[in-house]
Amino acid sequence: MKARAEAQYRYEHGKQPRLLVSVDDVDSVIDDLLVPAKGLMKENLASIYSLERPLLPFGTPDHEFMVGVDGELGVGLVAFGDAGGNFVSKGPSGTKGDPVYFQQGHPAEFSKNSEISIPLARQAAKEFLTSGGLRPTCIPWQDLDVWG
Repeated sequence: MKARAEAQYRYEHGKQPRLLVSVDDVDSVIDDLLVPAKGLMKENLASIYSLERPLLPFGTPDHEFMVGVDGELGVGLVAFGDAGGNFVSKGPSGTKGDPVYFQQGHPAEFSKNSEISIPLARQAAKEFLTSGGLRPTCIPWQDLDVWG
């Protein structure tokens, strides 16, 4: 199966998404998210859309996959949504507060206990790409009550 997707995480990706065609590209995106963005905007969350899945009748993707990383805390998270529902990674219990990640300067708040290790977030993002846009099976999931 082809592995092609588009990622949006920096301000400039709003008009020109980054093309991903290999797991090395996924690593590069996550490495970028670990480096603070230039300027005042915080950008540590990416939306990734598989180019192998169908578009909705009005031309938008039928899904969204998100990967975020917090280099200071050494954690990340992933989220997935399509017609089957909205889900976020399920991390260990005991996480305090609702984690907030930022995409193109905009905050997205996630459920408690949604953070996982950065290596596991990387693995899930790579599986999303190589599976043609399916929800990764390498991590446990929980329902996401409100999508970002």
